[in-house]
Amino acid sequence: MSYVSRFPRRASRARGFTLLEILVVLAIVGMLVGLAVGNFDKIFGNAQEKVAHTFVNSSMKAPLMAYRMDMGDYPSSAEGLQALVAAPQSRGDRWKGPYVTDGVIPPDPWNEPYQYRYPGTHNKSGFDLWSKGRDKQDGTADDIGNWAEAAAAK
Repeated sequence: MSYVSRFPRRASRARGFTLLEILVVLAIVGMLVGLAVGNFDKIFGNAQEKVAHTFVNSSMKAPLMAYRMDMGDYPSSAEGLQALVAAPQSRGDRWKGPYVTDGVIPPDPWNEPYQYRYPGTHNKSGFDLWSKGRDKQDGTADDIGNWAEAAAAK
């Protein structure tokens, strides 16, 4: 007695993607990668500016205020931000630093040092802290400073 199925056996066909479907997907992925690479500067350029803006307006406030509380005033322009890392020679007895993490002032996102001035020309009663921005030139429109926030608060 042989077993015969009620259902005839169908030829099994392996289902897969055709070469045309694979090429269409690769073309779409290639276009997306091309758009992303073409807009890389726009996408990540804003991130660099936001990092610099956060540094000059938020990250350095606490170290500079701690320095001011210990020393009685902000570092002078001549002492600069290095006074947050190492004690100034003239006032080292009251210095309780370093006031920044790891004892290092990081460079701005364009690998340039941040600029500091006290007393400030933009913030008359405080300090000016800024990045020279993407063009790495001081005094140009792309400078990112703490005075824009101070002006908005007035």
